[in-house]
Amino acid sequence: MDQDIRNKFQLIHEFVQAAKENLKPGPWGYLMGSAETETTFLRNRRALDSLAFLPRVLIDVENINMNSELFGVPLRLPLILAPIGSLEDIVEEGGIAPTKAAAEFGVLHMLSSVATPGLENVAAAVDYPKLFQLYVRGDPNWVDEVLARAIEHGYCALCLTVDRAYYGRRERDVARRFKPTQRGLATGEVHQARFSWKDIDRIRGKFNVPLILKGISTTADAKLAIEHGVDCVYVSNHGGRQLDHGVGTIDILPEIAETVSGEAKIIVDGGILRGTDIVKALALGADAVGIGRLQGLAAGAAGADGLIRMLELLEEEMRCCLGLLGVSSLSDLDRNYLTKTEPLFRSGYESAFPLLGNNSDFLYRS
Repeated sequence: MDQDIRNKFQLIHEFVQAAKENLKPGPWGYLMGSAETETTFLRNRRALDSLAFLPRVLIDVENINMNSELFGVPLRLPLILAPIGSLEDIVEEGGIAPTKAAAEFGVLHMLSSVATPGLENVAAAVDYPKLFQLYVRGDPNWVDEVLARAIEHGYCALCLTVDRAYYGRRERDVARRFKPTQRGLATGEVHQARFSWKDIDRIRGKFNVPLILKGISTTADAKLAIEHGVDCVYVSNHGGRQLDHGVGTIDILPEIAETVSGEAKIIVDGGILRGTDIVKALALGADAVGIGRLQGLAAGAAGADGLIRMLELLEEEMRCCLGLLGVSSLSDLDRNYLTKTEPLFRSGYESAFPLLGNNSDFLYRS
């Protein structure tokens, strides 16, 4: 990575300014927006901001181990670059950019089925383990054919998004009359509305690879996922981009972790914008954390190099946080390092990026 990138981006919030300068109003609103009143996104942030740390002292933290693994892949940090549809509207390389960054840094990218240049081209571009996420846009034969192609091209786990039976009303997009590239090409979405647990059983019986369900928001569905042989429960509310007035994912993570109780891996996303957010999620039972909007900001700011730099900064923030908590290994992290508290007056992006100030015109408008 060019040293100029490291010099330009020394704080996480600096990606925000650069991405906004680079992106047109339509893609910027698509990246930053949520559904309807955007309450679910704000609750994602409020849930994170409602947790305070309880540090221990006089513990040797000279060396801090943040290594992990997921589906047999060693990870430098327990992170995945979450799937982003129409990623080509944000960064020219589309799905190739985060896969390159994941390979160079040592995390995993989950490629969206609605991001160019497609699963085959991404696989050909980067020889490194990767995950594949599918939106259901065809009948069972269509689903099975796409999943078989992903396995054939070396994707090490399959993910089915299950919280998008309908497309959320993202009012920033509607207000601008902006339609993301892949949204404009969407066909066969009725099949997503028909998708059910019977389809999970069929897929689980047919494909012998780790299976992830993305969009779990209740303990009842987490329990059903285990009963249907799912290997990974992905706790997510789509970053607030689907159902409005949902619960923050961090609020429901502890209950879901207790329900899963080690029978499956747990990934969580939703409002994760800082290294401290990641530490909180891991302390509450997540095995890995998904990065969505922050990934888009870094990619929009500086492509694959921006993504690598973003990961470096998250690593720095996590190391500092863990050292000050008195934690030398992620395996020692648990809920005893957290307590509930009242969040401060800041909300949303302002709680994660205070140096941007209370400038809602900057963060929320074109």
